[in-house]
Amino acid sequence: MRPFKYARATSEAEAVQLVSATPTAKFLAGGTNLLDLMKEDVERPTQIVDLTRLSHLAQIRPTLNGISIGALATNAQVANHPLVRQNYPLLSRAILAGASAQIRNMATVGGNLMQRTRCPYFYDTAMPCNKREPGSGCAAFHGLNRMHAIFGYSDKCIATYPGDMANALYALDATVKIRGANGQERTIPIRDFHRLPGDTPEQDNNLQHGELIVAVELAKNDFAKHSYYLKVRDRASYAFALVAVAAALALEGDRIKQARVVLGGVAHKPWRSTEAEDALVGKEATEANFRAAAEAAMKEAKPLAHNAYKVELGKRAIVLALQRAMDETI
Repeated sequence: MRPFKYARATSEAEAVQLVSATPTAKFLAGGTNLLDLMKEDVERPTQIVDLTRLSHLAQIRPTLNGISIGALATNAQVANHPLVRQNYPLLSRAILAGASAQIRNMATVGGNLMQRTRCPYFYDTAMPCNKREPGSGCAAFHGLNRMHAIFGYSDKCIATYPGDMANALYALDATVKIRGANGQERTIPIRDFHRLPGDTPEQDNNLQHGELIVAVELAKNDFAKHSYYLKVRDRASYAFALVAVAAALALEGDRIKQARVVLGGVAHKPWRSTEAEDALVGKEATEANFRAAAEAAMKEAKPLAHNAYKVELGKRAIVLALQRAMDETI
């Protein structure tokens, strides 16, 4: 790990000012991703600005239209909060599918959204990686790419977004509240938060340097009764998804009024399948219709040399997640 300056912010304004003033500065919350990257010499910040004294950013509170989750709330706090478990069980399930209990006790909502890829070529500083060193090449493209993307990738990067929480937030149409320089605030719909790699894979999201996530907000919805998070992985715990599915249905009588199908482990960002959703709306919640939706979801998949299995696995995971969503009641 390289030397760096350390500062502990006492306000949002101070935190934003300190990071904005130094192009190589980083915010520190739980540190479960950033510190690993620093130890591996992948991230090389010259200054760290600690946010942990900003206790107001850890609040989880009801709003007139839903819930506000502070950026410093830990994953464990969010997953186990009564308002989340009752009204947004999909989010609770997704968080509990991630990492380990110890990491969930440290990892924060804001940090979870900001986490970087777990591509092994990204972590190996001896290998070329456009995400780590733009213009150096993508070793994974012609390398071992079993864990890599089947949607939305480019010849510059085929890495996948590793998180679980964000998959549920995409399904629940969350918004992200941001504070920038000069006290300016803005919101970003979660669907626009992360980026596909294109020609700039080093840019994981649409935040400007120095902008601080202060909260994630969820509106009321009709998905609480029928939602499920399914994560398929190599081992039962502390493993990233081969394929994950955040599935949510709202029914009107015996037909599907609204549907959400978001895939994890298949793209550079959570991959919402509007094709699957369109195939479900207005239909009965039957296995045949779930299979048709799964086929629609995977129709445009473009597997690489070692991950064609994700296409069939994705289809089966979608069907199973939708079936379990129908079995769920709160």
